[in-house]
Amino acid sequence: MAKKIGARTKLREHFLSNIGKLMDSDELREVAGGITEWARRVRELRTEEGYQIQTHNDRSGLKPGQYILDDPTPQPAFERAISKETRAFVLDRNGFTCQMCGAVAGEPHPYDPSRKTRLHIGHIVDKSQGGTDDASNLRALCSVCNEGASNLTLERPSVQKLLIQVRRAKGGDQLELLRWLIQKFPNQARELLEDKST
Repeated sequence: MAKKIGARTKLREHFLSNIGKLMDSDELREVAGGITEWARRVRELRTEEGYQIQTHNDRSGLKPGQYILDDPTPQPAFERAISKETRAFVLDRNGFTCQMCGAVAGEPHPYDPSRKTRLHIGHIVDKSQGGTDDASNLRALCSVCNEGASNLTLERPSVQKLLIQVRRAKGGDQLELLRWLIQKFPNQARELLEDKST
């Protein structure tokens, strides 16, 4: 019986067979057998095996979702050093919400409603650029943004813009937002109510 080849091995072989060739997300997803975790396997080739696979974060001429490997020689690889505790802290700090598109873990993804949002931990400054595994350099990212399909870093809205959007929303949506805020900030909500009653 033939041994099954994993997605990471398939991707490594494909990159090494196509040195200097520009590849896109669709091609790599297909090479990996259509699995949703293909982008994670590419990151592992970079961080654990040291292959200098370039993306738009590394080279300005590349668009989001494009990849290229120019040199088949791996560089010293980085260790996986993000602890479970740090992962849990970052996810909680980020409200279990993708910091690029706002998708919430477990809910249908806004860009791809056929799949539920799954969050990963991503580096703000990539390790290949000198970034660290410290929580301050980490953020929650959904698999769609992690794959580069909507890899646009959106500016966080100001309080004024948020209030404008909330005021424009339907009453039921405003109540849903209020419930979410009370659940996220129960102590602060209690303090605000106590301040109003005095």
